[in-house]
Amino acid sequence: MENWKRAVVGGAACASAIFFLTGKRAAGVVFAGVGLATLAAEYPEKFAEVRDRIPDYVDRGTHFLDIVSRVGERIADTSGRRGSNWYEALLRG
Repeated sequence: MENWKRAVVGGAACASAIFFLTGKRAAGVVFAGVGLATLAAEYPEKFAEVRDRIPDYVDRGTHFLDIVSRVGERIADTSGRRGSNWYEALLRG
């Protein structure tokens, strides 16, 4: 990759991060798009491979979020049952 393309990708990534952190999401998305477009122009075969794998990534992400939500529900149920007894024991003792 040529130096100017590296500078564009790096600058766009930094600008995007700064805009996202300052709350200017639209500008952050634009700069992220510029960086990704530059990378896609340089490595079209890699982006085609990623694009073909997107359904698998979405499926894995959905499965992961499902597991995390189940774990969260169990923790909430357990802490709800135990939490009130623990809190009441503290108030009595």
